[in-house]
Amino acid sequence: MSLLDTFRPDVRALHAYHVQDAAGFIKLDAMENPFTLPPELQDELGRRLGAVAMNRYPGPRINDLHAALRRHAQVPEGCGLVLGNGSDELISLLSLACATPGATVLAPLPGFVMYEMSATLQGLRFVGVPLTPDFELDALAMVAAIREHKPAITYIAYPNNPTANLWDADAIEQVVHAVAANGRGLVVIDEAYQPFASQSYLDRLTRHPHVLLMRTLSKFGLAGIRLGYMLGRADLIEQVDKVRPPYNISVLNTEAALFALAHEAEFTRQAGVIKAERERLQAFLATLPGAKAYPSQANMILVRMNDAAGTFAALKQRGILIKNVSGLHRLLANCIRLTVGLPSENDALMAALADLLREPLTNHTA
Repeated sequence: MSLLDTFRPDVRALHAYHVQDAAGFIKLDAMENPFTLPPELQDELGRRLGAVAMNRYPGPRINDLHAALRRHAQVPEGCGLVLGNGSDELISLLSLACATPGATVLAPLPGFVMYEMSATLQGLRFVGVPLTPDFELDALAMVAAIREHKPAITYIAYPNNPTANLWDADAIEQVVHAVAANGRGLVVIDEAYQPFASQSYLDRLTRHPHVLLMRTLSKFGLAGIRLGYMLGRADLIEQVDKVRPPYNISVLNTEAALFALAHEAEFTRQAGVIKAERERLQAFLATLPGAKAYPSQANMILVRMNDAAGTFAALKQRGILIKNVSGLHRLLANCIRLTVGLPSENDALMAALADLLREPLTNHTA
């Protein structure tokens, strides 16, 4: 016997979520907004945070945040709203709330790793359904899996991570209707990358009472404050709220989020620059031999290389940190994921890639 035997066998078999050390690197590995606040907004935020009563537990100010998020997201009348410490906590809360004996979580693969991890940690069975070779949603396979496994939770990332694409709306509706036909089960539309996408599921939400919509302020530009939110039919959201830890959103995070939402125009401007930079990167990658970039509606681009591991290592030697996702799923063989950075950071990335692939870089700088 060992002290480690105190822990569940499935937990011992897991790998902890690894975050790369980015000190000294151009950081293009984590889909963060690369912009900081303008100095005048930094000063204003500092004054507001300095006045927060950190000696007190979070109080009624959280109600102001609920109201601000409802206005920002244009939450439909009658929908409930629950907040989490990032989308990760909301995913964990869903798993906890739905962990009945034999319950299953279902999601397309490759996809966000926390769907499977949270299901495993809460004792739910996870079923992954592979995407098509070009990373589209396989509607027939999804519907068949839903009929067979009758999942308690079906996740649809819109856009998807790490593939960055928006799936076909008709395919998603087939999945939504298949879950409804089972007579039980939730569909969770995860719109973490909504600030960079051309479409949202929000206008379809109220047509389907079993669909919940999840978003985060991380990609809005506040990855450091860890704030996610989920909306949907009020009585369903209420069940998730019951398992939420008290005071899970700190007074500092609440105030920072309220400040950011009051200055939404600045973050919208930043998102506009990121989308323009994404298109500039896509145009460059299309000219690069030995690289195939896939369509993106997020602040990242999935690229298949001749040698993903070699590309990752060579870029790291040049001070640029990206994500090698080739080991996450067989469909991602030799794929890397590039976060869209500042224009100067993207210039450095393009110059390095052009050098690595022995091609001159021309007409691709800002």
